[in-house]
Amino acid sequence: MANRKQTPQRLQFSRQYTKEGISPFDMFEYDYRTSVIKNPTGEIVFLMENVEVPKQWSQIATDILAQKYFRKAGVPQADGSTGRETSSKQVAHRMAHCWRVWGERNHYFATPEDAQVFYDELVYSILNQACVPNSPQWFNTGLHEVYGITGKPQGHYYVDAKDGLLKKSSSAYERPQPHACFILSVDDDLVNDGGIMDLWVREARIFKYGSGVGTNFSSIRGEGEKLSGGGTSSGLMSFLKIGDRAAGAIKSGGTTRRAAKMVCLDLDHPEIVNFVNWKVEEENKVAALIAAGYPSDYEGEAYRTVSGQNSNNSVRIPNSFFKVLDEDGDWELKARSDGRTMKTVKAKELWNQINYAAWRCADPGTQYDTTINEWHTCPEGGPIRASNPCSEYMFLDNTACNLASVNLRQFFDESNNKFNVEGFEYTCRLWTVVLEISVLMAQFPSKEVARLSYDYRTLGLGYANLGSMLMVSGIAYDSEEARGIAGAITAIMTGVAYKTSAEMASFLGAFDRYKENKQHMLRVMRNHRAAAYDASEAYDGIEIKPQGINAKYCPDYLLKAATRAWDDAVKLGEKYGYRNAQTTVIAPTGTIGLVMDCDTTGVEPDFALVKFKKLSGGGYFKIINQSVPQALRNLKYSESEIEEIVNYAKGHASLQGAPFINDISLKEKGFLPADIDKLNAAMGSAFEIGFVFNVYTLGEECLQRLGFTAEQYYDFEWSLLEALGFTDEQIDHANTYICGTMTVEGAPYLKEEHLPVFDCANKCGQIGQRYIHAHGHIRMMAAAQPFLSGAISKTINLPNEASIDEIADSYRLSWELGLKACALYRDGSKLSQPLSNKSDKKKKPGTENEQAGEEKTEARHESALVDMGKLTIEELLEEMNKRVQNSADTSLKRQLAMIVERRALPAKRRGFTQKAKINGQALFLRTGEYNDGTLGEIFIDMAKEGATMRSMLNCFAIAISIGLQYGVPLEEYVEKFVFTRFEPAGMVDHPNIKTTTSIIDFMFRSLAYEYLGRNDLVHVLDKPEVQNLGNDAWDESTPTIGDRKHELSEVRVLGTTAPQTEGVKAHRVHTAKPAGNLDAVSQANKSMQGDAPACNVCGHITVRSGTCYKCLNCGNSLGCS
Repeated sequence: MANRKQTPQRLQFSRQYTKEGISPFDMFEYDYRTSVIKNPTGEIVFLMENVEVPKQWSQIATDILAQKYFRKAGVPQADGSTGRETSSKQVAHRMAHCWRVWGERNHYFATPEDAQVFYDELVYSILNQACVPNSPQWFNTGLHEVYGITGKPQGHYYVDAKDGLLKKSSSAYERPQPHACFILSVDDDLVNDGGIMDLWVREARIFKYGSGVGTNFSSIRGEGEKLSGGGTSSGLMSFLKIGDRAAGAIKSGGTTRRAAKMVCLDLDHPEIVNFVNWKVEEENKVAALIAAGYPSDYEGEAYRTVSGQNSNNSVRIPNSFFKVLDEDGDWELKARSDGRTMKTVKAKELWNQINYAAWRCADPGTQYDTTINEWHTCPEGGPIRASNPCSEYMFLDNTACNLASVNLRQFFDESNNKFNVEGFEYTCRLWTVVLEISVLMAQFPSKEVARLSYDYRTLGLGYANLGSMLMVSGIAYDSEEARGIAGAITAIMTGVAYKTSAEMASFLGAFDRYKENKQHMLRVMRNHRAAAYDASEAYDGIEIKPQGINAKYCPDYLLKAATRAWDDAVKLGEKYGYRNAQTTVIAPTGTIGLVMDCDTTGVEPDFALVKFKKLSGGGYFKIINQSVPQALRNLKYSESEIEEIVNYAKGHASLQGAPFINDISLKEKGFLPADIDKLNAAMGSAFEIGFVFNVYTLGEECLQRLGFTAEQYYDFEWSLLEALGFTDEQIDHANTYICGTMTVEGAPYLKEEHLPVFDCANKCGQIGQRYIHAHGHIRMMAAAQPFLSGAISKTINLPNEASIDEIADSYRLSWELGLKACALYRDGSKLSQPLSNKSDKKKKPGTENEQAGEEKTEARHESALVDMGKLTIEELLEEMNKRVQNSADTSLKRQLAMIVERRALPAKRRGFTQKAKINGQALFLRTGEYNDGTLGEIFIDMAKEGATMRSMLNCFAIAISIGLQYGVPLEEYVEKFVFTRFEPAGMVDHPNIKTTTSIIDFMFRSLAYEYLGRNDLVHVLDKPEVQNLGNDAWDESTPTIGDRKHELSEVRVLGTTAPQTEGVKAHRVHTAKPAGNLDAVSQANKSMQGDAPACNVCGHITVRSGTCYKCLNCGNSLGCS
């Protein structure tokens, strides 16, 4: 009996965070909150009251739970009816109970007590925001098990664990679809199962339930290849465009979130060049549509019209390509039908096109095929050919992966500046079991996916908030120390996950395909362990050596935990095998990262130092990133110094004590205490103070009392601060004090050597210049990659000025450091929402001489005589405008307006005549000029004699001409009338303007091009084929617009203006009506990302999350979760 073989013990769980006899729900205090989501027009699109959440949850986490994750119908209520979920307790119980029940049914736990501990710890983990699953679990898990919800089947399949047979689902909810990441195959067949048209159906099932999918299309024949029935193939690109349209029509997850899709193509496909340039050509079409007057926003008609907007594209690059590239050789493109070489291209030329396309429109990304398959645990099942949309899940075709992410900040002890290894290991084990059970209970969109996902049982445990944890530690993201820590934490996570997988294999058995892949998988496991020890000589079958943990830069306790985890994982795996072919990835954690209130996602650094905290019931309040004060403490700054640095970044949010613009100066201008209270209340969410000084904050009564008219304060170009007499410099000083700089660069007391600790992915604020270089991102990914089963979802941001060579350098470095994939994004590379990363305010010429001018202030004050002959026309007009604006005397304004006289044109004058045809309708545009070359009159003739349109246009031209002669700037007319839309419109027979939205649009485009040099309003920049080309003899003495000298009289004016008003620069802040205070928040996000799209739910400017975008206002994810 003593020699009898012991049966392996099933899973046991000790309590880590919960206590015996105390419900995990009772370990938290709760709030009841209101969740409101508004669309861009301010209309409420979602409202829910009395949402119960733990007190420490933010409002954005509350909104996501209420809007996205609560079940909206069929939930049993206390009165016997059915309704919706209203509490975080319900959702946590629904998921944890379902996992526990499925685990108990299938004998995962040693005892019922272990199952109870498993449940309690999961509930605590979810409510404490320590670790949560991917979005499909929140949507689907437990609906049938807990609420008894049923629904008709949707064509899904599953494998029954009892008999191992593939079966068709009989209910939509009895088995959930908990997987977020799918990879599907496609055969070179048009209509049969597994073929091209069938793929769109399989994708639709995945998108509907909130998941994403990737496919390698390299099996489809290229254009011109022969078909079996005769004729030739229409080619890959034609089918890709069909699939793109199909995906664009589907909104996933039962929400308005768009479908998430990855399109991969091998580098030797015959249509690789067309594929690489696909989105480049589509962006060119978008540019033409935008120029024709169509909206340029992400959801606008221009982008909806073209293809390629619903997928991420990647090229699969083998190591052999880089060898050919280095030798400047030819790259062969192979036929899909018979493998023959169809044509060759220069490797360098193909490489250059890949880099240009990525520079131009952010696609394609790169996936390094050889490296991916060298780390493949199951090559007997076939090669890895594709990934999910965000590139973190990489495995066999027709498989799926469900994800969960650990919030690293919850395991960082700020009191001793150490990472809680024991708690992290416990959580990794707990959630590896959750993900394994989720495979057991899942249904899948096709037979093949159901079979293979069951056979290989791939999981996707990951983490978030690494960047935030490093900043709190006082460690710069782009540093060897940071990479050592990241490598160790990743090694611990994956090592523990595989150890847990081997532990489950000891009593449940290894995954079904383990035996045929045993030697391959053990080789990969030993390579992971070699990376933990940084033993480069120990790698087996790896051409590109990975970046191991450098013991010199890694804390000893983390290094020991990392090596111990991998020793245990390999030892147990050699003994029992593994329950799962893969266990970990680094996902973007977009929506679920917000549910956990993570500052950063995956291995990303933070994107801003100052953020906007959403308030219950709507509105925002500006706060410093909470990592900053703690980092400063770790860097040994005093509390008073920390307060100064923090206020420098986020501002004081109050007018009291501000320089120039404060409660005292405003009272002197006529503001009442109630007015100042309104301003102070709005300062907490202000990006610039100009956003607060408007009619929407102060009300019409206040502005009318101050002497302003509705015409002024409803003009979005008008600045109240300027009208009150404050100078640009004064506004800047006040803005810095009240709203902060949004950066710590230049902060008092902060040492220069500590600046790298606070570097972010983007430049921070308007004056910030520092950001993390692309190499810093790539090297951080390289530190984590050797310890992951899959890959890393991350987009490397580059500034707009980045060159094509920098794109090439980043792609090449990623391959050299052993990454599996790389996605780059150059700010401003897409035309959707082209946003400036600078302030809207414009500086007048000559501001570089401000300092010298200030030194002469005293002398100017002594002599208040203003010699108008020495003023520029801009200074004169600005001075007169200020006097008009500062005066409440309307009679004075009328008298000043009478000074303007109509300037007569010379009897004999020059100009040009331009003939054009708009959609077949001929017209003539004629102009008359003053002697200095400025425009004074226009005539428009239509070919149809006596037509009503012709007469109306003639009257319109007279009105415009009179305005020009009274001094109305041509620029004003251009801004008002370009893009005016009415018939006739369309194609234009003109050398420079090729399309127009109307005759008026054409007319002012032409005038802007000819007289204002506005090249942005024409389509072709060659010389116009008309007279008046600027090279005639009489043109030589005509100065350009910027060089013209305006004649001034010799009149001397005695001024009494305060000295600071001289040399004032215009301070224009484009103020729009706030919709729930979103303008300031969106403006802050705009300033850090050149062209992030607006959220299609609430209109808020989104921020990057992995290779997708997420909305910080409503939690919407523009991609998979």
